[in-house]
Amino acid sequence: MIEIKSDFKDYIDVFLEENSKRNLISHNDEKFLYEKHIYDSLCIKLFFDKYGINCTSLLDIGCGGGFPCVPIAMEYPNLRVTGIDSIKKKIDSVENIKNKLGLCNLNLICDRVENLKNSEFDIVVSRAVANLLKVSQYALPILQSGGYFIAYKSKKADEEIANVQDCLKQYNSKIVDVIEYALPTEEHYERKLICIKKVKG
Repeated sequence: MIEIKSDFKDYIDVFLEENSKRNLISHNDEKFLYEKHIYDSLCIKLFFDKYGINCTSLLDIGCGGGFPCVPIAMEYPNLRVTGIDSIKKKIDSVENIKNKLGLCNLNLICDRVENLKNSEFDIVVSRAVANLLKVSQYALPILQSGGYFIAYKSKKADEEIANVQDCLKQYNSKIVDVIEYALPTEEHYERKLICIKKVKG
């Protein structure tokens, strides 16, 4: 179990109110909002604890209903967090959540990530967006040299890792770690953080 600093009660209330209007997650999932979405998002702490928080900017590709960008912005107020998604109604919902919570360190963009050609981030994350190859093709071109791409994946990530090797070589990157964890639910959910570093050079 990871230790979490922030109190997420207000966030849960605001999210559920917004979810009633936009259906950001299924209503069946609402009762597991903390365990399956907030806690999962914050498991990036396992990476930070191991490698340090030597970064100022983080991009969440395909942020959807705000996972993991909103919990990360709440837990790490000194980190400049950007969430991008091409679906306007989702960005509008996360913008509402951001404003109600007063998250000054969160910026939201309604666009396709391919259009961020000149942007470079210290850390890029992605959760429940696409297979590892596809999302690596989005993430690695806009990742700073020496930065990390963290992909949130299920226990079935091994095949995706095998398929991404050519892409990693193209962008001078390598998988440096696979951090395993489980969600705090009665049913056992195994998860993995695939940690990819863009090598300096």
